[in-house]
Amino acid sequence: MAVSEWYGAHNVTDPEDADPHLATILRFPIKSLDPERRDRATLVADGALSGDRRWAIIDLPPEEPYDLTTANVGGNGDYVNGKKTDAVHRLRSRYHPREEGGPAVTLRAQAAPSTDERRFELHDGDRNRTEADVHADLNAWLSDHFGRSVHVRRDEVGQHDDRDRHGPTVISTATLREVAAWFDVTIDSARRRFRANLEIGGVPPFWEDNLFTDTGSVVAFSVGDAIIDGVHPCQRCVVPGRDPDTGETTPDFRETFVRRRRETLPPWTDCDRFDHPFRLMVNTRVPAESVGQRVAVGDAIEILEQKSV
Repeated sequence: MAVSEWYGAHNVTDPEDADPHLATILRFPIKSLDPERRDRATLVADGALSGDRRWAIIDLPPEEPYDLTTANVGGNGDYVNGKKTDAVHRLRSRYHPREEGGPAVTLRAQAAPSTDERRFELHDGDRNRTEADVHADLNAWLSDHFGRSVHVRRDEVGQHDDRDRHGPTVISTATLREVAAWFDVTIDSARRRFRANLEIGGVPPFWEDNLFTDTGSVVAFSVGDAIIDGVHPCQRCVVPGRDPDTGETTPDFRETFVRRRRETLPPWTDCDRFDHPFRLMVNTRVPAESVGQRVAVGDAIEILEQKSV
C-alpha cells in the first residue's frame, strides 16, 4: 500500500520494512479508569496481564449480591463503564502500587483543581479486612461522582469484557496514529479511546491484523520469549467515539471510522472473522506454556504459525 493512501504520516508503510517490537505496555488496574504505563508485565492464565482490571466499579450498592461469572459488561450491565455513562471520562485516576504505599488510587474530577484530588486505599485481598470496610470512603466518593450508589470490587484474575479471549489486547502505534489522523486528534487521545494493553512499534498501520485469521484457527506470535495466540479482531463500542477527557461525542464517529477503515483496509486483513469494518485491535489468549512469562518494552515480535483450535 502506497504512502499516499494513508491519512497519517508513518515511518513504515511497507510490511517488508517492518521491525515489529513491543513499544508500549498499558495496564488498567481499575476497569474503565486511566491506565498505568509499564516497562514490563507478566502474562496470566485468566486475564490479560497480572494486575490488569483487578478492581472494577460495580453499578450496585455494596450490600447487593454480585457474581463476576455472570456480570454483564454491556451498557445496561453490572459495571460502571464508558458504555454505560460518559461520566467515566470526566474522572482522572492515578494508581499507586505497593512500592508507593499501595495498592491505592488517587482520584479527582476532570474539571476540579489538583488540590481537590483524594487518595483512597484499595483492598489487597487480605481476608482479615472486608472490601466494604476498606472501600467505604472510596465508594462514597464514587457514588457522589456518578450520582448513584456504586462500589468497588476486587478480583484477582481481572474483570475483562471478553471472557473467552481475555489475553492482552494488541494494537500498533501506526494504527493509532492513522486513526488519530481520521479525526484530527492526538495519538494519545486515540490510545486512550481504544485502550489496548500491548502496542507494537516498527510496523505499518493495521499490521496487527496479521494476528488473526479464519474461524477455527488462531495465530501464534512471540513477544520476546512468550507466546500469545491472536484470536479475533475486537468489535468496537461507543467508547472510542468519545473524547477521553470530557466524554463529548465525536460527530459521525462510527460512519467516518467505517468509511476510512474500508478505504485503508490492507489485503492481509481479509478473513471471515473480519465480518464488518467497525473492528480494531486484536483479542488474544495466553496459552498454558506462557503463563508466568514476562514481556517487556523492546521485545521483538514474530508471527510463528497458524494453529487449529
